[in-house]
Amino acid sequence: MASESLPPRDRVDRAALDLFAQRGFDGVTAEEVADAAGISRRTFFRYYPTKADAVWGDFDGHVGRLATLLAATDADRPVLEGICSAYVEVNTYPAAEQARLRTRVALILTEPALQAHSQLRYAAVDGVVARHVGERVGRPASDLLPRLVATSTRAAATAAFEAWLNGAAPALDRALESAFAELAGGFPSLAGPTGTPRAGRRRGATPRGGDRPARAVR
Repeated sequence: MASESLPPRDRVDRAALDLFAQRGFDGVTAEEVADAAGISRRTFFRYYPTKADAVWGDFDGHVGRLATLLAATDADRPVLEGICSAYVEVNTYPAAEQARLRTRVALILTEPALQAHSQLRYAAVDGVVARHVGERVGRPASDLLPRLVATSTRAAATAAFEAWLNGAAPALDRALESAFAELAGGFPSLAGPTGTPRAGRRRGATPRGGDRPARAVR
């Protein structure tokens, strides 16, 4: 049972992650999580509408912190740099929370039953980033550029979490910084061993159809 000294929501988080890690997501009911946390079933659903929400913890607060950091970004700072910096800051966790974070991330990334639910969570993050980009470049958040920046930065963050989870990156913050550096630099590590740029359309060439390239997000 989760420690009674913790606030109820924290007890639910701990109990849920512990049980899911031990028995799998489908092998645990909301009632069992509530019992392990020392609360009623009704109280459980007061904190989390579904069992899947318990895996994500206070994700709304996480998204809110990201939005706050983006809103506070200096107007002179390049857009992509500001987004990457905000992502790293909001995903920096104390050493004492690393083990539980690893359990949470493993469930989110590998549990098949959570994948559909995860799309809703990813959409919330993408919406925050797309709105920020739209405001900075004077376009609707639904336009291609804001959506592209939102989904690509989130994909880079997800790749960093995966690398950290499988041991390819020992530190999460370093993995995030490396992923965003690759993204912002156009994947410089893909250059040939002699530093030869990758093959492809020459820089500055007009795309097929005569359309000019969209204004870059600095």
